[in-house]
Amino acid sequence: MTTEVEFQKRLTIEQVEEGNDLAPKFDRDGLIVCVTTAANSGEVLMVGYMNQEALKKTISTGEAHYWSRSRQVLWHKGATSGLVQKVLELRIDDDQDAVWLRVEIPGDASCHVGYRSCFYRSVPTGEGDHTLKFEESEKMFDPKKVYGDAPNPTIL
Repeated sequence: MTTEVEFQKRLTIEQVEEGNDLAPKFDRDGLIVCVTTAANSGEVLMVGYMNQEALKKTISTGEAHYWSRSRQVLWHKGATSGLVQKVLELRIDDDQDAVWLRVEIPGDASCHVGYRSCFYRSVPTGEGDHTLKFEESEKMFDPKKVYGDAPNPTIL
C-alpha cells in the first residue's frame, strides 16, 4: 500500500527553511529543477525538471520521474531503455525550489545519447578556442538499438 504524498502550503520562511514540512516551490510553469547524480561517485548525470506529479511519483515509487518540457509529458526515466533510476536519496534545498537525487542505474548510463552522463562534453574557459571537448570517449549503449524509431527528445 502506497501512502499519498502531500505538499504543505508555504506559510513562513522559518517553516520552509528550518521546518519539517515538505513545501516545494514550483516556478510559474509549475516546475522545480532536479539535479541527478550517481550515488556511488557523485558524478552529475543529468539536470531535469519535475512537476508536482513527477515529484510525488518519485517520492512514492523510489524511482525517478520527470516532466519532459520538450514532449510535455510525465516521464518515468528508463521506462523505455530499462535504465531506471533507483533513488537512494532525495534532498530538497534550503528554500525548497530545487531537488537533488542520488541514484543507482542498471547499466550505469543515464543519457539518451548513450553516454553515462548527460554532461559528456566540457567547454574550455578563458581565452582561446571554446570548441566542445568530449570527456567520455565511449557510449555505454547504442541509442538506435535501445530507442529504435522513437522520436529524439532534443528540440532545435
